[in-house]
Amino acid sequence: MTDYDVAVVGGGSAGVAAAIAAARCGARTLLIERAGCLGGASTLRNVVTYCGLYTLGDTPRQAVAGVAEEVMQGLRRLGAVTAPQRHRGVFVVFEPEAVKRVLDTLAAEAGVEVLLHAFVSGAARDADRIVDVSWQDHAGRHTVRARAFVDASGEGDLAFFAGASTRYGNEGLVNLGTLGTRFGGIPRGTQVTADQFTQAVAKGRGPFTKDRSVMTRLPISGDLVCYVASADYDPRDAQSFSEAERSGRAQAWAYLEAIRTIPGCENAYLVSTGPEFGTRESRHIDAVYRLRWEDVVQGRRMDDTIALGAWGVEWHDRRTFESTFVYPPDKGTYDIPLRCLMSRDTANLFAAGRLADADQKAGASLRVMGTAFATGQAAGVAAAQFADRGTVDPVAVRRVLMQQGALVEAGAVR
Repeated sequence: MTDYDVAVVGGGSAGVAAAIAAARCGARTLLIERAGCLGGASTLRNVVTYCGLYTLGDTPRQAVAGVAEEVMQGLRRLGAVTAPQRHRGVFVVFEPEAVKRVLDTLAAEAGVEVLLHAFVSGAARDADRIVDVSWQDHAGRHTVRARAFVDASGEGDLAFFAGASTRYGNEGLVNLGTLGTRFGGIPRGTQVTADQFTQAVAKGRGPFTKDRSVMTRLPISGDLVCYVASADYDPRDAQSFSEAERSGRAQAWAYLEAIRTIPGCENAYLVSTGPEFGTRESRHIDAVYRLRWEDVVQGRRMDDTIALGAWGVEWHDRRTFESTFVYPPDKGTYDIPLRCLMSRDTANLFAAGRLADADQKAGASLRVMGTAFATGQAAGVAAAQFADRGTVDPVAVRRVLMQQGALVEAGAVR
């Protein structure tokens, strides 16, 4: 059995940032990812928009830096990311293949040991601490030990298997999932608007679940991406998830037929779906503190702030399939405290991304990938500190994050 200082489960935006941050603190770090690449939703789910990197006012300001900025720099060098765009919120659009390459490079340069095609299947604890995590490949079951752990799996697999306190959604409410769909064959000069799409869907035959979405083009291929094919499913359950995938793919082909009725889109074709449904919410850890949207509305500043949230409350209702968007106060930033990344009953467990502890509205805001880079980086630093000292000092975590280029003060947005 191999020993590590920090083991990170999940190689999406949060997990990669956590692993890189921990390794740069000097921790021997393992990153376990079930897929064949890093990136999570950005490379596996056709979610090609980084949301949360910028504030939402008339003049967007950068709210997340650190590892996220290094990713952006790598994408810029490849010509694979756009300038900030706006559709309710502010985001950038990127090419998924470029993300794979950039994340591979950054993880390797930081000295992170990466295991791909490794599905976490169990964990063991002793009293209030996790002692090891098990993963499986085609050779069977393997186990590694670590001093500290970061769960960035999205579904909270590590926390759940280790017996840490978790919950599914918030008080019976869970954000709806959507399958990212990518369409080619549409000339670059052809403009496709949300209104055109809505009108085309209204005349189509379905099956449809949504009739409006951001319509955005990838920077290199020029392919059109939208997020409309949706389903009410439980991502923890294979049967439920399978039914959603089948439904989403059927919808994608129906949406293609609708798009072909838009002038200039007659030769459109379906490039890809997902290939995995985009889950917006699943398990959360029960943390030392639960961030509440009331904290955001009241502008509460936290002494242990380790990241800044800038996205709105983007809620997709499972019953009506309608989406709503509520801006943070003044379309600015809010504080995300370290306490909402720290398990309340498992001392050496930290969470990041959409696993962070937040209520329905706050969770619907901080879950996005841009913010996930920031919470992941903070979780990685905290885990490395715990592995080294057996305790976590928020002041020291903030100091290291600033040394790593992260933004942890509202006045630092730029």
